[in-house]
Amino acid sequence: MIELPRDRMDQVLKRFELIETQMAAGPSPEEYVKLASEYAELQEIAGKIRALRKAEAEQEDLEAMLADKSLDREMRELVEADRKDVEHRIETLHQELQLLLLPKDAADERNAILEIRAGTGGDEAALFAGDLFRMYERYASQQGWKVEVVSASEGDAGGYKEIVASVSGRGVFAKLKFESGVHRVQRVPETEAQGRIHTSAATVAVLPEAEEVDVEIRPEDIRIDTMRASGAGGQHVNTTDSAVRITHLPTGIVVVQAEKSQHQNRARAMQILRARLYDAQRQKAAEERSELRRLQVGTGDRSERIRTYNFPQGRVTDHRINLTLYKLDRVMEGELDELINALIADHQTKLLAAQNSEN
Repeated sequence: MIELPRDRMDQVLKRFELIETQMAAGPSPEEYVKLASEYAELQEIAGKIRALRKAEAEQEDLEAMLADKSLDREMRELVEADRKDVEHRIETLHQELQLLLLPKDAADERNAILEIRAGTGGDEAALFAGDLFRMYERYASQQGWKVEVVSASEGDAGGYKEIVASVSGRGVFAKLKFESGVHRVQRVPETEAQGRIHTSAATVAVLPEAEEVDVEIRPEDIRIDTMRASGAGGQHVNTTDSAVRITHLPTGIVVVQAEKSQHQNRARAMQILRARLYDAQRQKAAEERSELRRLQVGTGDRSERIRTYNFPQGRVTDHRINLTLYKLDRVMEGELDELINALIADHQTKLLAAQNSEN
């Protein structure tokens, strides 16, 4: 077994015990919320560390008993059986702690900005983008997350040319970050008279939501333009300058919001701009660090084809981990746990291998 970082384990336990003491002392409501959040984050790992230390102490006691020459054969067999059970428990806890002690992506607990855009395939790509959004919406509902559409541009035949939404809840980015990339669909479009299978695509980007303290946006670095909203009609269309376009001059990033409220458009455009700038910072930092640090970001190349949804065969294939599931209908209903958990496990395995190679 690879040696666990004992110093780190000591630090985790000390911090956990300090939080327990501070929470028992009756802090202010605001401070209690912060402590409770950190307590929940450390509770599992602290429990495993305590369990490991208890098992190691049991192992020492059993080894000492086995070293006793006066122990009769029947008792020795019982002690030997107990020792094997404890060794198995220690090995299991050791493996679990290896994963729990891996460096965490600082953004894992954050909310996320989900962006889906139709790619190649015309109307069918827009319809597929709509199907993907509904898939993520259903998955979010199963997780107890809240989804709020920030902006949407509908396709001519339905679906979306582009849709941007905020997803809020516990551990949103940790589970959705591996969804970034090109999603390909193979199916017979409703408009296809000959029954031929078409291939279309949509791109997904998942960005960790950023706070103002994460990204400095200087007033002189942005240009804000107001425009008249355009759409299918209604009293607000072409009558008020409600649409907002924000250009971040140093990077050239442009965000456009075109809902009815100019004030709301500006706030949402800034929210998306912060997320994109924060994501760019993370990607740049990852490129400058070691392989271990690069793997922590884990958002992938957004031009990479990551998954294929084949409707005639009822299968979905994730190309990064060579996983194929013949349950496409259930996946499209939001049952993504099997895919997402497999991606997380693969990511942890690579992180562990990279960390071990550095040690």
